[in-house]
Amino acid sequence: MECGCCMMSSSSGKMAALCGGDGCLGFTGEISDAQGKKLTDLPAELLEFILCSPVLSYLDIASVSCSCKRLHDVCHGRGKVWEHQYKLRWPRLLKYYRQLECCDWLKEFQTRQSVGLQIRKTIESFSKRFFVEVPCVGQVLGDSFKELESLGAPEHFCEDELISILNSDKRKSLTLKYYAKKILYFLRQQNVLKSLKGFLGRSPDHHSPLEGAVLIDQYCNPLAEISLESISAQLEEITAKIKKTLQMRNPTHPSLRVADEDLEDLVLQRQVVCALNSVLYEQLQYKGNESDYYNPLNSYLHQVLTRRTGIPISLSVLYLTLAKKLGVKLEPVNFPNHFLLRWCQRSERSSDIYDYVYIDAFGKGKQLTAKECEYLIGHQVTSDYYSAVSTEEMLLRMVGNLLNIGKRGEGSEKSYQLLRDSLDLYLTINPDNVQYLLLQARLYFHLGIWPEKVLDILQHIQALDPSQHGAVGYLVQHTLEHIQHKSHPAEPEVKRRSDKENREVQYSTGLIMRHKRSGYNCVVYGWDAKCTMGLEWITTMRVHQLPNGPNQPFYNVLVPDGTSRYAAQDNLELHPSPLEISHPEVGRYFSEFRDSHYTDNEQLQICYPEDLAHTTRITQELYSTLSTGSEQEGPAEPQMHPAVKSQSH
Repeated sequence: MECGCCMMSSSSGKMAALCGGDGCLGFTGEISDAQGKKLTDLPAELLEFILCSPVLSYLDIASVSCSCKRLHDVCHGRGKVWEHQYKLRWPRLLKYYRQLECCDWLKEFQTRQSVGLQIRKTIESFSKRFFVEVPCVGQVLGDSFKELESLGAPEHFCEDELISILNSDKRKSLTLKYYAKKILYFLRQQNVLKSLKGFLGRSPDHHSPLEGAVLIDQYCNPLAEISLESISAQLEEITAKIKKTLQMRNPTHPSLRVADEDLEDLVLQRQVVCALNSVLYEQLQYKGNESDYYNPLNSYLHQVLTRRTGIPISLSVLYLTLAKKLGVKLEPVNFPNHFLLRWCQRSERSSDIYDYVYIDAFGKGKQLTAKECEYLIGHQVTSDYYSAVSTEEMLLRMVGNLLNIGKRGEGSEKSYQLLRDSLDLYLTINPDNVQYLLLQARLYFHLGIWPEKVLDILQHIQALDPSQHGAVGYLVQHTLEHIQHKSHPAEPEVKRRSDKENREVQYSTGLIMRHKRSGYNCVVYGWDAKCTMGLEWITTMRVHQLPNGPNQPFYNVLVPDGTSRYAAQDNLELHPSPLEISHPEVGRYFSEFRDSHYTDNEQLQICYPEDLAHTTRITQELYSTLSTGSEQEGPAEPQMHPAVKSQSH
């Protein structure tokens, strides 16, 4: 090239395609009229236009900027070229920039790229550290993210990279996605906890039940896109419907003109409540979920709005909020077994429980007297139970419901997660509750995670209530033993199918199986040459009734219902039409789904070094007609090009 550039050949080809052609400016910088002009003689605006072509990648731009001073100046950090590359590569981040903001886009690009590389490095280290143990992300993120903090990068850069990983080809990079999901879950929860603490730090007069309920929803569903703005927008739509109904009945009603202003006239209030009931329960068909009462979805506002069903307290939050928007002040009542709202029937606030009507949002807005409330639960209660409660007490009741659902769970991954999340929330609102602090310590101890935090919790319990010395002492002793054990981790057990004692093992890790008796599909992630369970389990599961009893290979399998099971070889067969197993732990053991089987990740291959070859051979023999399209290589990890790394403004 005339200007002595050091352009990569791929970049040259792309530029030639953009600028070359008969009678046009070629990338050699020469023009057909033989005037000796070069590409770099073009006006800066035209060069920027050319360099913003969608066919040019950031690597091409980095190479172009190194070719000569003229193009280096055109590709300066605050110019349109790097702004275009940034917006093209990370469109989700544009909402964090003001429209006319002057920004060093090259610096932003470099920082975001560095964050991406560091995030992937961090995630890859998780797989090696937590393959054998139960992964607890919060235990190690502090040290791992110090390097990210040193970059001075905004937090949303980290989140954007994690989302990019999760949104890539769903069949590939499963282990990377498994830990990326856990990290994103943890980071978002930490942000919600910060918001919740800020919410609780405000004056009670500024506590909104809706905002508090949304924070609970966000904490328990951190991977869902839930915001107070989106929930409020849906309630505004319902409010508009109520106003339309109200206008038909009273065209001059003041709530049609002024929002959120309390109505004094009881007649006007009754008109609002009547219209609210008509829209919510008749037109929109909201109802209490009697058939599936203990489903946690009934407690999450975004699900209540989507499914139009919930439990008394979640429906009460919606009802209370809608009534307030239209000028009717209702108060939450922490009635036993059935949350209610109360509506004062006097012009001034009263302490007499008989001066109130009690609204059952679960029962389609039915209005009850104090006596009828007792019929609702089947027994008498003292007048204290009819008192209005604070938003904080209301939130504790919501979280307490989730806690009880978690306790009712059958020891599945979902129930443990719900129990952990609801305990975190409860203890954020009420940090000195000894009962739940002890439950949290026992849960962490049972799951074998974060022993250092268990000790902190136990120390806090001892300071609050010395009478808990017995329970605390027992847990402290065994937690210290756990920490000691972790300081000398055992090497993973290696099982080779070629060893004499393993010759009877027919199946291998990664194979998609079907249970002959129960009919469930599953994937093998481990095996034993003989059953290793105790006599009680063997008896309960009637293993002796199998043709080969306990003296046969048993397999660890993941089942789509979220459980992990231990199945006898007699009960398993290869699946005739292999399909993906939607178990949350799949990524912990496998890196990819390849139509006929799962590919073991590096850690599983260490434990079963001969299984991958065995699985590949079996699937090639049995499923040769399946498409091989998924065997193409996945997208490469992002690499920092030297020119991007070194280019300065």
